[in-house]
Amino acid sequence: MTDTAPDLQDLLRDSPSNWGKWGDDDEVGSLNYLGAEQVLAGAALVRSGKTFTLQRLIGDPKGDPVWPGRAPAERTQIRDESTWDATDAPVAPGGLHYADDKIEAFLQGSTQYDALGHVWYGGKIWNGYDARTTIGGLTKASVEPIARRGVVGRAVLLDMARFRGKDNLDAGETFTHEDLLACAEAQGVTIEKRDILIIRTNFLKLFHDLGDTFYKGFCEPGLVYSPELVQWFQDMEIPNLVTDTMANEVTTDPNNGVTLVLHNALMRNLGLAFTEIADLEAYAADCAQDGRYDGFYVAAPLKVHRGSGSPVNPIVIK
Repeated sequence: MTDTAPDLQDLLRDSPSNWGKWGDDDEVGSLNYLGAEQVLAGAALVRSGKTFTLQRLIGDPKGDPVWPGRAPAERTQIRDESTWDATDAPVAPGGLHYADDKIEAFLQGSTQYDALGHVWYGGKIWNGYDARTTIGGLTKASVEPIARRGVVGRAVLLDMARFRGKDNLDAGETFTHEDLLACAEAQGVTIEKRDILIIRTNFLKLFHDLGDTFYKGFCEPGLVYSPELVQWFQDMEIPNLVTDTMANEVTTDPNNGVTLVLHNALMRNLGLAFTEIADLEAYAADCAQDGRYDGFYVAAPLKVHRGSGSPVNPIVIK
């Protein structure tokens, strides 16, 4: 790691950009690659009818993994049968009783989609919008346009943990686009243009194994920046990257010391949608059993006005 991390404006000065590619008003970026052809190609993969949901449980008794600085969701029971023990309990004609509850949560505190305006540098978010459009809520490139559009297409699972013969990747362990291609070849699947990529590390297994020490020296495994990797994502027109980690990339780049380079090189510059904290265990186990690593992917985050992210429960159908 370098002693002084370079500024993102310098590091990514010559990095490819899709700003303006889909018009000056675009807010969904590389999801524009997912047209009718990709939807039909994904649907054609359905053979067994097996369905896998990829959202992690909110309010898991074992704890919810969240990015450092965020608190897990808190669910509060508002009404239950005990409500009617009180003399002033609500009365409904016919004697109806009911349960009601609420949740307080970070919109990116569970399995979630990032809005394209979630990260930036140099005062500009996706598509060149002024970063001041984020003040008080995102008026540009929020999660709402992604939610209204939905995400549907062919997805390929790349099980990096199994590929490397591990239960889980280690903290700070990195891999490149070339490693993704090698993993795909070993699995007998081909990554095609405009595929949704799903990457399994099983790193969050350690969240439950290690308890409070999980966040000590926090650095997740994941993709590591290189100009060649960014160009590969650009050439392959990848619309969506889905992982089982909190940040979809190695937290701190070991080669330059910068935090979350790919959030900027891929999301901010190319408009690539990021989906994080996915639960891939049941899906990955089934793929390992039947040898089929592609599937029909369908996801729609919640329509949150001006939101910088939203919970989601993606579905893969085989």
